[in-house]
Amino acid sequence: MNRHLLLLAIAQGLFLTNNVTFIAINGLVGLSLAPVGWMATLPVMGYVVGSALSTGLVAKSQQRFGRKGSFQLGLLVALLSAGLGAWAVLIQSFWLLVATTFIAGYYSANAQLYRFAAAELTTVDYREKAVSLVMAGGLIGAIVGPNLAMYTKNLLEFPFAGAYVALALVAVVSMVVMAFIQFPPAPVASSSDQPGRPLGVIMRQPVFLVAVLCASLGYGVMNLLMAATPLAMQVCGFEFSDTAWVLQWHVIGMFAPGFVTGHLIKRFGVLSVMGVGVLLNFACIAVALSGADLQQFLVALFMLGVGWNFLFTGSTTLSMLAYTPQEKNRAQAAINFCVFATMAVTSFASGALVTTQGWAWLNWGSLLPVALAGLGLLWLRGSGHLKPKLASA
Repeated sequence: MNRHLLLLAIAQGLFLTNNVTFIAINGLVGLSLAPVGWMATLPVMGYVVGSALSTGLVAKSQQRFGRKGSFQLGLLVALLSAGLGAWAVLIQSFWLLVATTFIAGYYSANAQLYRFAAAELTTVDYREKAVSLVMAGGLIGAIVGPNLAMYTKNLLEFPFAGAYVALALVAVVSMVVMAFIQFPPAPVASSSDQPGRPLGVIMRQPVFLVAVLCASLGYGVMNLLMAATPLAMQVCGFEFSDTAWVLQWHVIGMFAPGFVTGHLIKRFGVLSVMGVGVLLNFACIAVALSGADLQQFLVALFMLGVGWNFLFTGSTTLSMLAYTPQEKNRAQAAINFCVFATMAVTSFASGALVTTQGWAWLNWGSLLPVALAGLGLLWLRGSGHLKPKLASA
């Protein structure tokens, strides 16, 4: 751990504050403004669609402006979109809110690269732990996000308008934090440098395929169930304070393991840790299907968070075996595009399914993608494409 890595972990926490607050309020605000109920999570979907479509732009900005310049540009977009979100709520415009979250997706696509940047702030031998520790910074979001949504709910005339104003202030704080981080300079290209392999060649590697599969499906299932939770709990008659509490423990589950996930990957191997993540997803679904009391929402969402951490941190570590430094921008953009595209589908499906089919069927439907992620891991382990020393590194 060094000062720059610590500051990046704080920036990650502020990013997650934005994300957790968005998840807590966008579905509920959408439900209050949407013409019909099944459109309630379109603002959530707008966020991830905007993220998916921004991955190419972010890759270009990273190449042109470097890590810090590109990250600061993303934070400027976060500031402007938060202000626009508050305005959308104040004038009660559903479609402006959807457009706002779509624009905010550029910030998300930028900030999703924090975890990759973490590996550049330390030595090669420490990169698994660096990624894990920066991910652990999300604990800030776990604590601040739900409380920010709860305490700013009635700050202005319409519910949750004040939360968007608060997120603008979070963006300003994050810009200050980012200003003090010094990233390594990008290597100076010379005429003798190899441009790296085409993206298609990189993506056809079994290691890369499984990393993308598990990152996308792990994030997709987490997003499917998390985005639907506020709506499902409202239908079950719970107060928003209960929902905020459940989401807080869910995000703690997502990021608290970050203090040890890197150590676990080093000791037991990346595939083993990702396999435990798959099992925790199955356990989450089993608990969710057992009933709709507060403790069942709480336990299920906490296990969902821990399972996501193991799968996503493991996938990030696994993917780094598949590309060179010259190939990182396009490889990382491809990974994030697949993740965001999956999240876009699950964001829409969460609102449509939970409002038409109910919480139970939403969980039954989650079994298939979790099973596919597990099968992908089993295939990679048995294929011999991942060298034993890398599987246990």
